[in-house]
Amino acid sequence: MSSSFLNAVKNRRSYYALSSEPVASDERIEEIVAEALRHVPSSFNSQGARVLVLLGEHHLRLWDLTKAELKKIVPPENFAGTEAKIDGSFRSGYGSILYFEDTAVVEGLQRSFPLYRDNFPVWSSQSSGMLQFAIWTALELEGFGATLQHYNPVIDEAVRQNWGVPETWKLLAQMPFGKPAGQPGEKEIQPLAGRLKLFR
Repeated sequence: MSSSFLNAVKNRRSYYALSSEPVASDERIEEIVAEALRHVPSSFNSQGARVLVLLGEHHLRLWDLTKAELKKIVPPENFAGTEAKIDGSFRSGYGSILYFEDTAVVEGLQRSFPLYRDNFPVWSSQSSGMLQFAIWTALELEGFGATLQHYNPVIDEAVRQNWGVPETWKLLAQMPFGKPAGQPGEKEIQPLAGRLKLFR
């Protein structure tokens, strides 16, 4: 069991070449996300994570909106490269998962436990990172490839308007996923000396 889990951790990679060909059913994708949401830990079991799963036209619209927002701020001479990256790496996939944290949950904890006030935003981010990793690894096991992107806060308002996202949901990351259409790049792993210390 431990070996299988560590193999899954090792095999999770960033896939930038994606296709929209189905790998698993939409119901299976929803099940993976739902199970991760249920079981990934959060401080004080606060469960402040929120997720949008965008498939089909919703997935395409996300990346079209992203390009539209970026076009407002990227110099014209650089936009062609930006558009090619989005179309070839993110929009070309099967779907996208958007990760949020509900700030109302964080603020409620801060009021209830003022001694830990400054820690709750940090713990919230840590919990979101665990959720992102859990879903990413589970998608990899299912046969999908994915990457983690951060076009927030550039796209925050467009996302809010298009999918009726509550004001208290703070967008943290976007995860386009799809069938791998190429191999991930080489991963350089730094020596563990100086990174890992064992005392006994």
